[in-house]
Amino acid sequence: MTRYRRPFAPGATWFFTTNLALRGDNRLLIERVELLRSVIAAVKTRHPFRIEAMVVLPDHLHAVWTLPPDDTGIGLRWGLIKAGFARRLPRLERRSTSRSGRGERGIWQRRFWDHLIRDQADLNAHCDYIHYNPVKHGLVMTAKDWPYSSFHRYVRIGVYPIDWGVARDFGRRSFGE
Repeated sequence: MTRYRRPFAPGATWFFTTNLALRGDNRLLIERVELLRSVIAAVKTRHPFRIEAMVVLPDHLHAVWTLPPDDTGIGLRWGLIKAGFARRLPRLERRSTSRSGRGERGIWQRRFWDHLIRDQADLNAHCDYIHYNPVKHGLVMTAKDWPYSSFHRYVRIGVYPIDWGVARDFGRRSFGE
């Protein structure tokens, strides 16, 4: 089994991306967002962490978490979230021989991407990235129109104005322009 090297950082704040195994037209996460929320809440009860920011997109999600002071267990938490979510879905997905042999579901990509947040500027940049992501992917024209995001909490507490994150404000450029 591959062992990933992460900084030993008890109580740290982390940025994550985790993806469904099938990307593209897969809308599973937003179709089953209440299930995902309940699984995350159950994991948080047993293994506390604070969600600083989060967005759930159709086929992937981004989050920023802060762990308790003496805790480094990000892999444990993601494993429990992914397994808990998959366990509550009907077994309709295609599985590779490798996944079948290990008794794994074919819902999630096996791993997740993580980044240790270094400072306040890094945290701010990652929260902006999270909250603008539905606009970036063309799902909505403004961040306020995406319901599966902590953006709305950030507006309530005065971090963002309600009209932050509008596609036309950032300019949409494609390669070759």
